[in-house]
Amino acid sequence: MILEAISNFFIVNQEILWLVTLLADLSCTILLYRLFGKTGLQVAIAFSILLANLQGPKLTIIFGLQTSLGVIFYASIFFATDVLSENYGKKAAQDAVQMGFIVSIIMILMMSLALLYQPSTQPGTAEISKEIHNAFATIINFTPRFLIGSLLAYYISQRFDVWAFHYIKQQTGEKHLWLRNNLSTMSSQIIDTTIYSLVAWWGIVDLKTAIQLGLVKYLFKIIISIIDTFFIYWAKFSHNKIAVK
Repeated sequence: MILEAISNFFIVNQEILWLVTLLADLSCTILLYRLFGKTGLQVAIAFSILLANLQGPKLTIIFGLQTSLGVIFYASIFFATDVLSENYGKKAAQDAVQMGFIVSIIMILMMSLALLYQPSTQPGTAEISKEIHNAFATIINFTPRFLIGSLLAYYISQRFDVWAFHYIKQQTGEKHLWLRNNLSTMSSQIIDTTIYSLVAWWGIVDLKTAIQLGLVKYLFKIIISIIDTFFIYWAKFSHNKIAVK
């Protein structure tokens, strides 16, 4: 009964659901960092890439604007990369970018192979097996195009994000963490959103709609970047705690 009430509440209040999902995603990244240090951040990046790519085709309405559900998880990747850059240096962040890129390629291969397996025809399970197979096929048939767009956008924009973060850090020293976090993320997200919107959406929808989806997506990424400022200071505090242990 309680779970049903919570579910109904979020169905009616999609904006609150969006905010709760974002805060939960960023908090889980911090949790992985507190538990496993640098490795936890690398896992968070790889996991967020998988979630973002699988949920990228799912469109929803938030604050009256149509956007992709994957934007939450994809934007959090930039947060984790900035935490790595700040606490472990440029090479650690670049290694995480490479790791995420390879994980995405492996995902494409494994999901493509999985689709070749035919559903069971055994009595009693044939119907549900076919339904699950068709649902799986729907996701995978969308996923390759979104993954290609995501791979290009991810690799280019993340490399730029790491460079921009450390360039700003060289200019400001250890001060103004909020500045390098926000400027590097917001500028790299322009690159990410432009590439992804044109490759993933253009052709599935008309160019005007693809541009509209891109602009809305970038708006949400700016909001997420501002919100994650608190979390990056939390991560900095966590790093100091980890270093003391």
